[in-house]
Amino acid sequence: MPTLKMALATGVALACLSGAATAADVKFGFLGGVTGPIESLTPPIIDGANLALKNVNDNGGLMDGKTIELIVGDTTCADATKAADAADRVVNVDKVSAIVGALCSGATISAANNAGIPGGVAMISPASTSPALTTLDDKDLVFRTATSDAFQGGVLARVVKSAGHDNVAVTYVNNDYGKGFAEAFVAAFEAEGGTVADSQAHEDGKADYRAEIGSLSSSGADALVILAYGDGSGQTILRQALEGGDFPIFYGGDGMVSQAMADNVPAATGKIIMTRPGTPDLPGSDAFNVMASEAGVQADGTFVANGYDAAFILALAAEKAGSTDRAAIAGAIRDVANAPGEVILPGEWTKAKELIAAGTDINYEGAAGSQDFDENGDVPGVYVTTAIEDGKIMNTGMAK
Repeated sequence: MPTLKMALATGVALACLSGAATAADVKFGFLGGVTGPIESLTPPIIDGANLALKNVNDNGGLMDGKTIELIVGDTTCADATKAADAADRVVNVDKVSAIVGALCSGATISAANNAGIPGGVAMISPASTSPALTTLDDKDLVFRTATSDAFQGGVLARVVKSAGHDNVAVTYVNNDYGKGFAEAFVAAFEAEGGTVADSQAHEDGKADYRAEIGSLSSSGADALVILAYGDGSGQTILRQALEGGDFPIFYGGDGMVSQAMADNVPAATGKIIMTRPGTPDLPGSDAFNVMASEAGVQADGTFVANGYDAAFILALAAEKAGSTDRAAIAGAIRDVANAPGEVILPGEWTKAKELIAAGTDINYEGAAGSQDFDENGDVPGVYVTTAIEDGKIMNTGMAK
């Protein structure tokens, strides 16, 4: 089994590897790409989830004082078999009560189909954005606190069009995330009056994409949209396209938002604009930002707030159910996340416990926005644009 490659930046709680011994009363799983094409994005998301569980454990715990521990399984993001294996371990060996994750869409689908759904375990992904999750036959067990790319595709299309680009090429990683995002972007961009000169899938993990880049460049497009991972193929494509002078400007989605890419491709400064989920100007996001800052958690990291929300909602659901039974937790998720009810903000665990004990309905308003799950487990959301400035990933504004 792979070892955990990161040390948590905050120390807010210790995440254990799947299969490791634990003294906690309750176990939640975390499935994410500890290794692979999003390995630099994963540690801050774990930190966000652990901060939520620290809030629970430090403020009365679950029900009669039970503590919750996060058990981490490495899906690698890119390998469906390894995602299934990681899910099998946390579900059937570690016996977790619920799961935060997975992160990559294909990993979430594989984990759910092979272990989560058969095991009756609720899964809340903080980062899976493929539209394929909406129609997954999941027995109402798979939710997400990140918005579907059916929505992000339209946001990115409007960002590109409003920048004055009418003719673009698209390259996307050949998996559920890339295909779903590309379909949504192309449809939205064409609906906005734009032209997609060429759209091609590519395989992740190659060392050389110059042939693919040359083919896309020959289409005559004036910008390249890269829908891939900034720690994987997206970084290589961006670097090689910049070296070849094939395109003057690039665009990408949330998977491309990577500090490792900014570090490794300094020529990308001022050359790529990306969209990613943002935190709205709401009381929940304000409360989270203060709390995360005090704990040393990267509050504005990609999907960090979503990771906090996923873990906190699962804890609230267990408290509402009065049980760590898997089915009971799954059945209480909408009861604690959706309106109507007394508003609960991030960190307000003591208040939530008191209201639940009194029989009062609650409505969690999250760090990443109002986490009101529809019948498919999807939520609305907001997006920001990001760019590389002075070697850092920086938010540059709201994406309309």
